[in-house]
Amino acid sequence: MDRRDFARFAAVSTLTRMLAGVETTHAATAATTESADRHHQEAMRRYDELTGGPKLSIGMLVYPGMFLQDLVGPLTLFEALMNRDIHLLWKNLDPVGNDGGGSTALIPVKPTMTFDDSPGQFDVLFVPGGIPGTFTMMEDPVVLDFLAQAAKNARFVTSVCTGSLILGAAGLLDGYRATSHWATRDVLAELGAIPTPGRIVTDRNRITGGGVTAGLDFGLALVALLRNRSYAEAIQLYLEYDPDPGFNAGAPEKAPPIVTAFLNDMFAGMRDTAFATARRAQRRNRSRT
Repeated sequence: MDRRDFARFAAVSTLTRMLAGVETTHAATAATTESADRHHQEAMRRYDELTGGPKLSIGMLVYPGMFLQDLVGPLTLFEALMNRDIHLLWKNLDPVGNDGGGSTALIPVKPTMTFDDSPGQFDVLFVPGGIPGTFTMMEDPVVLDFLAQAAKNARFVTSVCTGSLILGAAGLLDGYRATSHWATRDVLAELGAIPTPGRIVTDRNRITGGGVTAGLDFGLALVALLRNRSYAEAIQLYLEYDPDPGFNAGAPEKAPPIVTAFLNDMFAGMRDTAFATARRAQRRNRSRT
């Protein structure tokens, strides 16, 4: 083989290897693309399972004198849901807050819908707590009538903290197990409810949460019921909700005696008001039946 033949042979060999490499690359690319498509389709299937479901309607009462964290905790979880409408409900569209509710509130909350304009059917009807606003709402006939009517078509009737006292005043917890802030849980008995310890208490379609920060746990539990457990876990991770406060005084049974005694003294007048307000509310409920 002379130099010219060798060069021709080398060129053909190189071209053959290149073509073989291209074919191999195309085959590998096709296999990779097919595998990627399968993974993508599987991911989309899992995504649909995780986030799918019918559109949800969530109605959240807002009112002057509410505790903002009672509202914001569950709202944070509900906002992370996809395919949902959230309505902040009040008599009018004037801002409300925890100082009595006017525009001077440190963090005013603007209602998004009035009682009169509400859709009348909610997947979740929610009531936050807060002192002194809870006591005012327990004797507000417009608020109580709205809740009583809205609850008839609600999938879940819910509250956090002293919001359960408002539900009770509307006649919505008679015969139901329910919880509240630890300082007012026993007041529920005056409203026909069955006071039950627990951060979240579920009795049929009534779901009540304990005091203030229980709203986060309550919100996760509702998400799991409305969608599924994986959805709730995804939101938990998204929010990095992994509490580790470094203290262990979050319940009377755990707190040091001096701390519990201090708060019991501080809440004494409030408890008297709560009992008196609850008794008046229950007398009105009985007079209507």
